[in-house]
Amino acid sequence: MKKILMTSALAALALMPASAQKVNKSSGGYPITPVPFTSVKVWNNTFWGQRIETSRKVTIPLAFSKCESEGRYKNFERAAHPSDSYDVGKLMPYSFDDTDPYKTIEGASYVLQTYPDQKLKAYIDSVLDIIAPAQEADGYLYTARTQNPKHPHFWAGDKRWSMEEDLSHELYNLGHMVEGAVAHWQATGSRKFLDIAIRYADCVVKEVGPNPGQACVVPGHQIAEMALCKLYLATGNKKYLEEAKFFLDYRGKTSIKQEYSQSHKPVLEQDEAVGHAVRATYMYAGMADVAALTGDTAYIHAIDRIWDNIVSKKLYITGGIGATNNGEAFGKNYELPNMSAYCETCAAIGNVYVNYRLFLLHGESKYYDVLERTLYNGLISGVSMDGGGFFYPNPLESMGQHQRQAWFGCACCPSNICRFLPSLPGYVYAVKDKNVYVNLFLSNSSSLKVAGKKVSLSQDTQYPWNGDIAIKVDDNKAGQFGMKIRIPGWVKGQPVPSDLYYYSDGKRLGYTITVNGKKVEAKVTEDGYYTINRKWKKGDVVRVHFDMEARTVRANNKVEADRGCISIERGPIVYCAEWPDNQGFDIMSILENREPQFAEGKLSYDGFIDTKYKNVLTLYKGQNMETLTENVQTLAYDKSGKLSTKDQTLTLIPYFAWAHRGNGNMKVWLPQDVKAAKPSAPATLAAQAKVEFSSPVPAKSSITDGLVPADENDRSIPYIHWWPKKNTTEWITYTFPESKEIKTSTVYWYDDQPWGGCKVPDSWKLYYQDEAGNWKEVPGADAYPCKRGVACIVNFDPVKTKAVKLELKQPETHSCGLFEWSVK
Repeated sequence: MKKILMTSALAALALMPASAQKVNKSSGGYPITPVPFTSVKVWNNTFWGQRIETSRKVTIPLAFSKCESEGRYKNFERAAHPSDSYDVGKLMPYSFDDTDPYKTIEGASYVLQTYPDQKLKAYIDSVLDIIAPAQEADGYLYTARTQNPKHPHFWAGDKRWSMEEDLSHELYNLGHMVEGAVAHWQATGSRKFLDIAIRYADCVVKEVGPNPGQACVVPGHQIAEMALCKLYLATGNKKYLEEAKFFLDYRGKTSIKQEYSQSHKPVLEQDEAVGHAVRATYMYAGMADVAALTGDTAYIHAIDRIWDNIVSKKLYITGGIGATNNGEAFGKNYELPNMSAYCETCAAIGNVYVNYRLFLLHGESKYYDVLERTLYNGLISGVSMDGGGFFYPNPLESMGQHQRQAWFGCACCPSNICRFLPSLPGYVYAVKDKNVYVNLFLSNSSSLKVAGKKVSLSQDTQYPWNGDIAIKVDDNKAGQFGMKIRIPGWVKGQPVPSDLYYYSDGKRLGYTITVNGKKVEAKVTEDGYYTINRKWKKGDVVRVHFDMEARTVRANNKVEADRGCISIERGPIVYCAEWPDNQGFDIMSILENREPQFAEGKLSYDGFIDTKYKNVLTLYKGQNMETLTENVQTLAYDKSGKLSTKDQTLTLIPYFAWAHRGNGNMKVWLPQDVKAAKPSAPATLAAQAKVEFSSPVPAKSSITDGLVPADENDRSIPYIHWWPKKNTTEWITYTFPESKEIKTSTVYWYDDQPWGGCKVPDSWKLYYQDEAGNWKEVPGADAYPCKRGVACIVNFDPVKTKAVKLELKQPETHSCGLFEWSVK
């Protein structure tokens, strides 16, 4: 069989155009030249060294194991031997499941560069041996169709590309295949995956386009645009760049026009970030690629307008994007709710991609200011520190309804984390002419080319915990060049490059930079870099010191969710208050001092590692996180309704570290104005009860927390749900410490239609427990309303009981959920 596969591969290669058979060893194409991940080695036992090693030891093996257990490889095996008997819709949950192996191979390839591993390399080869036979003769590779061409996956359409703009994800699959294949080739030198990707790309170029006989469609889920630009850089074949530009040029001009997929109007007319945030950022990254690689000024202006909209109106303080779960989308301008913030992990990764490409286009430090904020906060929060737990959304406030999961049925976020974190070495440096950009501060050794001559640099630092960085010139064949050191926005007093957020404490941080212990005659230029231009010698050491203190941040007053509140950060790290560090009081009821003072502390990593991943604790041995403590007050109403205050000591931890120690309250934005505070209220009858459910649900305490939605679309408060159960009878019981007389009950139903999986129930009833322990329907009930997000009240004849039960019938095709259930 191996001989047949090799013969087929050679035959396919012989059929390719000569230009496609070559690989382009040049890394150029952008105004600023990226320094690839293959040239930078991150040191072990450092902040990012630990993260990459955790990816190698836990996340990537976990992802590969899920590809096996969840049937991802089986899809390719069946596609190699298609059959009319395959029920593809049941065998393959999503039409984009092929991308999970592609993304995991990409991440594993980055890891191979840092940690050569023959067993891992052989495993990847074995996976490619499964993938390759599934490719059709003309290069098409889409198992959702090929497993059973007569009856493909119900998202696939009756013929190729017919549902691409809707649900098929054929071009999305291509994009992730190309991204993984180029990384594999760069890391290993093997063309095994690259040739598969080139064949599929050639099939797409032939069949999809504006010409007669072609399918004139654009990607329903973008990524092929940026991937084809990457393939153009790898092969030098301009047809891939032209295809990427076609996908962008024709957006808003084909059959489907909607904000959800950014096809509501042509890309050159767009000036606001809208719709599905992951689709959007992948498209914006592709626009930046095309702008940089073609010099098309219209594209440059368009992507600049969209970027400005994001950073001035739609960016969370954590660098997260995507305000709502309704379409996993951007919200309106300044719509940045905290508890319901979606901030999908994939969207944070997409935000990094956009800002990185805009830096390569414009060479300004402000793009890295956004990239760094996202990287240290809203991105790495998406994966646990042991590498085995994941967030899909990354909210900025929680009441226990959020918890990390070991995997997801739709596994885009875990597999995306797999491929992103090991790629981080490629974001540290860049080169233009005789200038070297130092963009990220992390311990590493690197080998660069400046004007074609070798330059070796290394960094030694404990950043982000302190602001001291030593940059050493280990070798220099280039003579004189400029070392451009980014001065972060947080040092210069600007949290983000807009007026969306501002520091409110009046502090002014400084920095010092020396060469071999002496100050140098240099300054920060308009691009945001401190540029030292000299003839460097081996052994020269640049020492950078950034003042690093806790800062308080306020949001633009147009951000309703953050009015009267502050967030707290230190260096690039955003902090939050979480329940395990603040037991004995409710962090939701605190009030910040007008002039907060912070003390720095340390917290061991030990309590943040799941027991089944204890072996990775050795990576964190002797390492601690920096914490902050401050004096605050808590506010509470007593039983008589009188407001009282109490002094407390509040501990803050890095936002990326929350939700490792069980479910409970967490807040990033903390009230500093009395009008923003939420005093604790005396416990209600429901809050005093023992609560039980018919089956496990998330955020159990949310139905007794006293929080009710402002309207049917309010997602700012927690709720419970029975998803994915459907067409079942479910119940909740309240058991009181002693018998109580009750005569009315109120329910607020959760309903996320038309996008989500929950609807109001078909019907519901209320029961009470008599003295014999039997359940009886409450007598004289006047109505059982089923309205979404409003008070659904039932009044009945008074009953004295120790327990009540709410019973509901779920719709045939949906689950049910509720925000609050009270009894009086």
